[in-house]
Amino acid sequence: MSGYAVYVWGSFAAGLAVYLWNLIAPRLRRRATLEAIAEAQGDE
Repeated sequence: MSGYAVYVWGSFAAGLAVYLWNLIAPRLRRRATLEAIAEAQGDE
């Protein structure tokens, strides 16, 4: 890779991090939303 391996693999790592965040973030947000709904229904 003629000395550019750090940049190439760094780009792959950054892309993987973004991909994983796109998988995990909606699940975390859904869980928080469901907990908030359950809490709001429990207060009534």
